[in-house]
Amino acid sequence: MSRRPPAAAESCDVVVVGGGAAGLSLALRLTGSSSPTVTLVEPFDGPLRPGERTWCYWDHGTDDFDEAVSASWARLRVHGTDGRPIAVRPSPLTYRMLRSTDFERLVHSRIARCPGARVLRATADTVHNTADGAEVRCTGPDGRTLTLRARHVFDSRPRRTLPPARTRLLQHFRGWFVRTATDRFDPEVADLMDFRVPQPRHGLSFGYVLPLAPDRALVEYTEFSRTPLTTEAYEAALADYCRDILRLGAFTVESAEQGLIPMTDARFARRAGPAVFRIGTAGGATRPATGYTFAAVQRQSRAIAAALHSGRADAPPPYGRRALAMDAVMLRALDTGRIDGPGFFTDLFRRVPPERLLRFLDGDTSPWEEWSIGLSTPVGPMLRTAIELPFLPRRPPLVPRTGESHR
Repeated sequence: MSRRPPAAAESCDVVVVGGGAAGLSLALRLTGSSSPTVTLVEPFDGPLRPGERTWCYWDHGTDDFDEAVSASWARLRVHGTDGRPIAVRPSPLTYRMLRSTDFERLVHSRIARCPGARVLRATADTVHNTADGAEVRCTGPDGRTLTLRARHVFDSRPRRTLPPARTRLLQHFRGWFVRTATDRFDPEVADLMDFRVPQPRHGLSFGYVLPLAPDRALVEYTEFSRTPLTTEAYEAALADYCRDILRLGAFTVESAEQGLIPMTDARFARRAGPAVFRIGTAGGATRPATGYTFAAVQRQSRAIAAALHSGRADAPPPYGRRALAMDAVMLRALDTGRIDGPGFFTDLFRRVPPERLLRFLDGDTSPWEEWSIGLSTPVGPMLRTAIELPFLPRRPPLVPRTGESHR
């Protein structure tokens, strides 16, 4: 009888699990001449490896991702349910788009130039703490197992179940990369929320248009609600939006992407033991009220890298308590129907200076700024919701739902 060979074992300072936005970003921040030795574990080609995704974020143009940015917009627009557009220029911020394959290529090229870093294509089966650090047990594409021993592990894999919460909504969407027969888009303007689409009975829905050229764009249909749609329902909504609202005329769909993001006031523990930390959406980096994640991932990655370079290990909270408290109120008010979702977001863009509003959406505003933004919301319903929240129990989800934000 043949015996299975024992699992091989290797050691390094840090293991980063997962090749999504959080894993890639942290691995990138840890490359450098004085950095610890790092292994980035990514799924090999197969059913566990996600398809290409789109990530968007606001920036002052000071990051080092320029070679991976596929498009950017200095002007943004929101359409109310009445059809009236609100155009803003949030200078000095711009809205930037990254494709996951371009970002991965950028990170891999920098890892390749760093002697102490490498990419391992394998499935991370288990992660657990040990007496002197942590271990990641992996399976390679050939079926062989490998145990990685490290001082610290940062795990970005989606959680199998979400923590208990008082409010639990989903941001779910499907997008088409379309090419039109004639020029139909303004490449200078990104449509963040177009509420001219039919609204669901519960929650809200909107169109999302990121022009890439006069005849090319990413067009999405998005809902904030309790349950996702079928692929057929997303396709029908997208077809109606492109035909009846955008009036694109003849067009072809070159590719599609679909996603689901938790929007919840659950408390995401960032530590899974003395040497194991959760990062990204699994560590609470998704903004509960909006689904934006990428900018918070960058803040968290920079903070983790700075701590490791100074001899400490930590995964700081992606958002402050004030931001999370305001998000909890907004989610509950939306879920109960006390506020009208399209009107809520449309009024924010009408009343709040755009640069301040975008910083707020990323969790980067002062108490005074947050107070002024709060006064631009429906004060009565929001106050009533804030009063009741402390008395509501946090309940576990009936069905596990996780995902990765494309924003």
